[in-house]
Amino acid sequence: MKKRSFRNTKRGRLQLKQAKSFDTLVRIDRVTFIMGTFALFASFVIIRLFIIQIMEYDFYKNLASGQQDLVKQLIPDRGEIYAKDPYTDDGIALVVTNRSYSNVYLNPRQVDDPQKTAEAISALLGIDKSIVEERAGKENDLYEPLKNKVDDQTISALESIIEEQELRGIYWTPEEARYYPEGEYAASFTGFVGLSNDTRVGQYGLEQYYNDELTGEVGSVSTKQDPFGRLIATGDNSIIPAQDGETLITTIDKNIQYKTCTLLAAAVEKHQADQGTIIVMNPKTGAILAMCNAPLYDPNSYNEVEDIDIYSNDAVSDQWEPGSVFKSLSMAAALNDKKVTPYTTYEDTGKVEIGPYTIQNSDGSANGVVDMTTVLEKSLNTGSIWVTQQLGNKRWYEYVRAFGFGKVTDIELSGEGVGDISGVAQEKDVYSATSSYGQGLTVTPIQLIQSFTALANDGVMMKPYLVERIVKPNGYQEIFEPEVAGQPITAETARTVSAMLVRVIEGGHAIKAKVPGYRFAGKTGTAQIVGDDGKYSPNEHKDTFVGYGPVSDPELLILVKIDKPKDVKWSADSAAPLFGELTKYLVNYLQIPPDEPFTE
Repeated sequence: MKKRSFRNTKRGRLQLKQAKSFDTLVRIDRVTFIMGTFALFASFVIIRLFIIQIMEYDFYKNLASGQQDLVKQLIPDRGEIYAKDPYTDDGIALVVTNRSYSNVYLNPRQVDDPQKTAEAISALLGIDKSIVEERAGKENDLYEPLKNKVDDQTISALESIIEEQELRGIYWTPEEARYYPEGEYAASFTGFVGLSNDTRVGQYGLEQYYNDELTGEVGSVSTKQDPFGRLIATGDNSIIPAQDGETLITTIDKNIQYKTCTLLAAAVEKHQADQGTIIVMNPKTGAILAMCNAPLYDPNSYNEVEDIDIYSNDAVSDQWEPGSVFKSLSMAAALNDKKVTPYTTYEDTGKVEIGPYTIQNSDGSANGVVDMTTVLEKSLNTGSIWVTQQLGNKRWYEYVRAFGFGKVTDIELSGEGVGDISGVAQEKDVYSATSSYGQGLTVTPIQLIQSFTALANDGVMMKPYLVERIVKPNGYQEIFEPEVAGQPITAETARTVSAMLVRVIEGGHAIKAKVPGYRFAGKTGTAQIVGDDGKYSPNEHKDTFVGYGPVSDPELLILVKIDKPKDVKWSADSAAPLFGELTKYLVNYLQIPPDEPFTE
């Protein structure tokens, strides 16, 4: 019997058919899986593209830009500052400019011999040898700073030493920095540029007040680069030029400034004083010709100053009781209201009693019947009290305000003080009395010299100013004209007070301020200082002298202040002689003709 195969049996055929159906189903499931997977992937790609291209377009645009764009800042040059100088062709001289320096540093990993390196370069850089050796010996360090603002001459010498001694690991990088050609002699009004929160900004003086104008505006260069950092010529390129800072032309006379600072520094040292201030002004315009504070400091090395209080410009910030120099103003007020004349008399008993208070003359003297000119000549406290009593408290306060006290002058310098006249504002007898001779109120030097412009300028008070013009980068000039600050007194009153103040110098307390051949008006002020116990110290005082002239046609107004001199008791022996010495120089330098025969 012939044997049949299993496939040809009915059961076999059925199983074979079932197997083929299963294979078909498996193939269909695979295709479906693949297609489903593809569809899912495609959906993910589409969604992702939508997110990238639509929802997060800005982010990825900026990311690509960050990888392709090259943006570089263009740093502007800081504006320069000039003073007047009649000896130059254009009549001005640089007092603040910019200069290229180098920052010297070490890479200790490359230094072969720290001791040899220190011995070779420490003296040249002005650094202690042990400091250089210690920094050069930090083997795991890549950067150790040595000195900033090293000039080109020193760098040339450093290069020679490195080559001769075959030193390694010494480097320098270029740096643009502020340079002050006049050094310590101009620092009082220029200030300096220093670091604040890692940014170089102007600090103190004109540098701070005009910081925005001097700084200019940063520019930029933007271009495309490929992944290898090469510039793409066809890319979008843009240039925003930097805008250099503006230039300041000041009213300061470079030569007057130098002489003023030289004499002031010598006087402060001579009298062993804490500090001193001088302001020289043109009383007709308010233009400042010189402004100096001592002790001096060099803004080129401002970081070497031990006491940062020295940075402060006391000419505008110091607030002190001015003392008897204020009698000039109380007398002017009474004359202006026609309460007195130069010949009006009163009886000086040497003291005045106001309520529980007894006020005496500074020297304790009683002078009997005296006129108003003698009040100024002998600087009598009782006389100035009597004068303000004729005015009345309210009217005296109005004059104090009219002369510019209790408010800033708005001179172009940072840190200006406002003073304190709150006592006078109470309009009480005792405060009117003490303020009439410069106690019980505080003023600043710039306020006081502004008030004296009214006496020297026919009653018209001029606002002090320091910048004559600003030159923009495009050449446009902003010019500042003299500005009237008020007119507290009449021209007649001003001339009368001036004549009385001439007597103070000719034969009164201020005879040491006299300038042979010239008639100057002026007044001393010796102000006692309030101690920690709230009482006036008998030994500590601030000495002031304010003078102007020649009185026939005043061209100069000068304030001198010496703080806490140790060797003299009165301003007649400290501030007045300094005024005289400076004025002798000024009348010669400015070629002011004499207004009376020389007596020497």
